[in-house]
Amino acid sequence: MSPLLEAPGAVAAPDGNPEQGVPWHWGDPFAEQRTATRGVAVVDRSHREVLKVAGPERLSWLHLVISQHVTELAEGSGTEALVLDSQGHIDTHMVLAHVGEAVYLDSDPGAKATSALPKGGPQTLREYLEAMKFWSKVEISDVTGELAVLTLLGPETDRVLSALDISLGAEPYAVSPLEGGFARRMPWPGRSSVDLVVPRAELAGWWRRITDAGARPAGSWAFDALRVESLRPRMGVDTDERTIPHEVGWIGSAAHVAKGCYRGQETVAKVFNVGRPPRLMVLLHLDGSPEVYPETGDPVRLGERVVGRVGSVAQHHELGPVALALLKRSTPMEAELLAGDEDRVVQAAIDPDSVPVEHVGAGREAAARLRG
Repeated sequence: MSPLLEAPGAVAAPDGNPEQGVPWHWGDPFAEQRTATRGVAVVDRSHREVLKVAGPERLSWLHLVISQHVTELAEGSGTEALVLDSQGHIDTHMVLAHVGEAVYLDSDPGAKATSALPKGGPQTLREYLEAMKFWSKVEISDVTGELAVLTLLGPETDRVLSALDISLGAEPYAVSPLEGGFARRMPWPGRSSVDLVVPRAELAGWWRRITDAGARPAGSWAFDALRVESLRPRMGVDTDERTIPHEVGWIGSAAHVAKGCYRGQETVAKVFNVGRPPRLMVLLHLDGSPEVYPETGDPVRLGERVVGRVGSVAQHHELGPVALALLKRSTPMEAELLAGDEDRVVQAAIDPDSVPVEHVGAGREAAARLRG
């Protein structure tokens, strides 16, 4: 539980929301989003789990057990990666930072690796990594209790970094050491994002320093809305047990198509070469006039036929109600869809900018009707 939940103005997420333990918003989630796109905001993401992999063989060993090419991951850099099962289905997503002769892996709370090994095997990401260590010269430790993630968002992020005396490269995933932690530039959400991984015991102090430097407090609501706009999936929300990296945009950014020797690589290479994953993740514009919204896992229908599932649902300060959804690739992009179940069914239209150009068709007109 973040100590910032006790700060004046902090509002906790409702039961069932995946953002438990950190502020959901600070009283005005739409204003927080606007600041995060026009100025600079800071989000408490200290519920993320952080693992540390040290030892002389950390890179060569990680290269064998995750989906990304990391044998030459330089100190002061990072990337994203996955753990896949033998069929190429996604088990875990993580963000990496190589700093101080260690690789830090941070993931959403409750990261699992349940299908990567036979039933009854390791349950958590750390247990999976420990089971794959064998005789490699690596040390794996859970440092979630020692490190906490804060995220700066917005075009004025570098001004705040300068006020904090933090020097960070401009390229995506650039990493710079901090006292007791590190800073990492991210390519999402939005156009400017920086993660500050700081000592957990100093979380409140860092929050004061950042807000004193001009960043507005923002909650996980704002972060999620911008993540959805940026077409970035969340593990376990926008994915199901059948999801492969190609369907949710994690090829290249988190899964390397050329390197071998990792679980699920055959599926990654085959589908990449064929170029036809069975589903596509798209952005849906939802009809907000009924003031009801679908929930994660609800079906998306074309007429009476189920053509997909709803993932993240968000209220965006400009786009209105939106959602990420996994749809069958045969779904017409201009189709008028229904998203939701029971008493929360609403009309939905695919945002044509969220799909490859060859699938767009007449989708712009359908999306414009709902936005209008």
